[in-house]
Formats: sequence, C-alpha cells, structure tokens
Amino acid sequence: MAAVPGGLFAVYKPAGVAWGRVREAVETRLLRELNAAPGRAPRQHVRFLPAPGDDGAAGLVAARVPVLADHPLVRGPRFRRLKIGAGHRLDVKASGVFVLGIGHGNKLLTDLYNCHLTKVYTVGGLFGKATDDFSDMGKLVEKTTFDHITREKLERILAVIQGTNHKALLMHSNIDMKTQEAYELAVKGLIRPMGKSPPIITAIRCLQFALPEFQLEVHCLHETQQYLRKIVHEIGLELKSSAVCTQVRRIRDGVFTLDDALLRTQWNLQSIQNAIWDCQLKVKTELQKTLGHQDKSHLHKMDVEMAHAADS
Repeated sequence: MAAVPGGLFAVYKPAGVAWGRVREAVETRLLRELNAAPGRAPRQHVRFLPAPGDDGAAGLVAARVPVLADHPLVRGPRFRRLKIGAGHRLDVKASGVFVLGIGHGNKLLTDLYNCHLTKVYTVGGLFGKATDDFSDMGKLVEKTTFDHITREKLERILAVIQGTNHKALLMHSNIDMKTQEAYELAVKGLIRPMGKSPPIITAIRCLQFALPEFQLEVHCLHETQQYLRKIVHEIGLELKSSAVCTQVRRIRDGVFTLDDALLRTQWNLQSIQNAIWDCQLKVKTELQKTLGHQDKSHLHKMDVEMAHAADS
C-alpha cells in the first residue's frame, strides 16, 4: 500500500506558469499514483446466506464475505486531497527553484522561512530600452543609446549597490558589531535580518557582458522578482541609459539548488520520495544551526523518519 510522503522537496518552475498551477500539477500526479496503488484488502464480515439443506428444505449457512462499504466503487478514491504547502513564491514570469512541503513539511517550510536564508538568482538584462513594468515584455516607453557602457562601468555600479546594501544588512540585523555575539555570528555566516526588512542584496556580480545584453548573479533576502527587475532598470539609469530585464531565474533557495529541483517529467511519487530523503539531512542541519535554540520536536520527527527510511 502506497504511503503519503512527508517532508520538503524542490521542483523547477518554468517561466510563464503560475506557482499555484505547479503545486496543483504535483498534487494531481501524486493523487493519481497513490490511488492507483494496491490498497488494503476489504474487511470481511460474517453473513448467514441461504443454502439448500440435505432434505431439500432451505436453510442458512454462515459465510465470510467482503464488506461492501470497502469496495473501491463504493468507497471512492482513498486520497482526495494532499496538504502541499509552497515556499518562497515565484511570479509568472520567473523560473527556477520552487520549494514545496507535504505533511509535516508544511511546518518545516515555516521554520525555513524563519531562518531568512539567502536566495540566489541569475538576472538577464538588455540595455537601450525602458518599459512600463521593467521587463522586456512590457510596453515600450523609451529607447536610449548604450554604446558608451563598458563592463568596468557596470561593475562599478554593482559595487556601489553591494556596499549600500551591506550597510542596510548590518542595520536591519540589529546586532552590535563590536560584541562577541556579532563575531560568532559572522564566523557562522548568520549575520542577516531575523525579522521583516526591506529587500537586501548581499552580493551582486556580472556573469556575462556583451552589449546590449548582460547577465547578473544576485544574492538577496526578502526580495520579490519584480524588485530584481527594477534593479536592472535602475542600473540602466545609473549608466545614463536604460535597461529592461529579460530573465529572472532562481538557482538557489536556501539549502535547495538547481540540482535538487525536479523537472516536470520527475513529478512522480518515487522521485518526490527520493528527493525528500536526499534533502532531509541538509534541511535538518540548517535548522539546527539557525534555530537550534528553539523547539526541536519537528527535528526529532525528522530523525525518526530518516532512521525508518534507512532501515527500509
């Protein structure tokens, strides 16, 4: 009998598809496979059935027969809905790593959210145009020249952006940088806002530059994909030109990377169970490092499930 998996896993959300549709597609596929798997045998109960006696007179005989209420056509599908939670959302235009949780994985999603882990994107840009929504699909509002832009000029702007955001990171972390606590957090890489804050870019660099196109790698916290498109627009203005965003692709969400993200052809029960198992240890390690002083009941549940999976 198939069991409902429980835990966290990542899928790859393609551009042009709403995150809710991705979650629904995963749930539909899992429900189909779970309900197609052999179920438990119907319960038996004793009934007295008519039977001819030796003298030809009708009599009753005790017999064990299946309980009709357990028949699949009467009972219907065993699984009608799965509790699948979504991690950090991706808007329709964006693609990349999208984390989902099943069962107790919904609690782990909340815990990972409270860790405020860095997310990494590759962001594509195109100089020479401006649109009303900062993307290359928006309504064109301006055309500009861009021949004066060089990679060195772009990287100087990126350095300014990173420096400004580093100051914001320290300010919103609410930590006295002269204390031993600050030193220990810095060693562990845990200096980050542990509450609400504006979007913060922790690192930004140029990956490719071939006018008019360029590609950036952005490490950030508390961002939206629209915020990243606006950053591309502002970079264009700083370089006395204009720019639109051509792509926003998340390549890492906390401990989950592109290597962990299941493609649509892998959205099946076996692949999802394997993905949950493969990611359990690094999820547990991150939660212990960041939230180790808090309630550990969910971590104990992960230990039990990992031990059970290892024995099976």
